[in-house]
Amino acid sequence: MSERESQLGLPAEVLPHHVAIVMDGNGRWAQAKGKSRTVGHARGAEAVLPIVTECAQLRIEAVTLYALSTENLLRRPDDEVAALMGLYEQYLISERKQLLDNNMRFRHIGRRDGMPPTVLAELDRNAELTQQNTGMELALALNYGSRQEITDAVRTIGEKVASGELSPDAIDESLIENHLYTAHLPEPDLLIRTAGEKRVSNFLLWQISYAEIWVTETFWPDFDVEHLHTALRDYARRRRNFGAAPVAID
Repeated sequence: MSERESQLGLPAEVLPHHVAIVMDGNGRWAQAKGKSRTVGHARGAEAVLPIVTECAQLRIEAVTLYALSTENLLRRPDDEVAALMGLYEQYLISERKQLLDNNMRFRHIGRRDGMPPTVLAELDRNAELTQQNTGMELALALNYGSRQEITDAVRTIGEKVASGELSPDAIDESLIENHLYTAHLPEPDLLIRTAGEKRVSNFLLWQISYAEIWVTETFWPDFDVEHLHTALRDYARRRRNFGAAPVAID
């Protein structure tokens, strides 16, 4: 057991392989403090690094962060979206050293259409610089929607069938998974949602079929390593049956 695992009180084998997080509550955090939503988003960005660093040091294989949905991009006021994009660009640049120092691999999941070229360039740069890293994979869901993801996968598969590259009989769950944005990532074991919301909000609908869900009333800007540890300890206590009948306890 590593020093980090010892501090957590859990061995590696009971930790999730993949943690997905819906980072919610930036705006409400700011409102409660009489600040602008932009300030809330900035504070939320600052909360990311300690969490992903701790996950990397606990040797969790993957973390996926829901940063901005496709619906957010289309429906939020233009000035808020512009401010968010500026924050993402700054974040991608400022945290690059931490990605490298912690041996993390970075990837973007989501549609590229409608994203500023400067943000896309930094997303691509982080992916390029970290592609040879061997540690935790960090996926940033930006301009992401799970229905759109599944639609894109089905469209690509349909094109392959139409061209004769693929037989309809070859279509199975594994093939569909390999056409999702998250191809080659393990399925999330644990979904964390902050700010007390009890919905999945079009996030990883296919992938979280058997994920354990942990909800906290804490707004994302206040979510810290202790909250993460609480979620991991709760996850470790749960019995996961994957549709099978529960095993009787003597």
